[in-house]
Amino acid sequence: MKEIVTTFLALFLVGCSLGRPVVDESVIHLLDATLPERTPTAAKPAVAIAMPSLPPYLDRRELVTREAEGRIVVHQNQLWSEPLSAAVARVVAENLRRLTGSTNIQPVPNFVALDYTALVEIRIDRFDPSPDGLLVLECTWKLQPINGAVATPVAYETTVAMADDSTPASGRVAAMNEALARLSREIAATL
Repeated sequence: MKEIVTTFLALFLVGCSLGRPVVDESVIHLLDATLPERTPTAAKPAVAIAMPSLPPYLDRRELVTREAEGRIVVHQNQLWSEPLSAAVARVVAENLRRLTGSTNIQPVPNFVALDYTALVEIRIDRFDPSPDGLLVLECTWKLQPINGAVATPVAYETTVAMADDSTPASGRVAAMNEALARLSREIAATL
């Protein structure tokens, strides 16, 4: 009987140690428009923002960092709250609304019908930190009229210094927000 109690007690203790709660150390990040708030009141321009194309290494839930010699580091506990392409489209649309005052600038899925006159298309080639601590955004974009000739893509590149922060990903997300604000200003100048 003593052996049965000892065995049961041992199994019980092992079971209790396996049943401890797992602590989720993930940090969820969200891109945001950083341009000053402005209440949109105009109906024009009516522009849709297409979901940008991303290189496969960025098209994931985890944040990634590019290191020397082309090495990519995937940060398993630093996650996006939404797909990065949807976040970029949402933030560019919000920035353009704030810059133009138009109520009709939205990501494509938010339009009920083809009520827009142009489509912003963005192809991102790079949108990550470089080994020297700068966030790099390299892309092409075009403002494609719905009825008209095919627009010529415009090459765009900017670098933003990342703030030294106690949480490095927060400085990176802030730099990404600033890079998208700069891109939005360039696009707004053509509207």
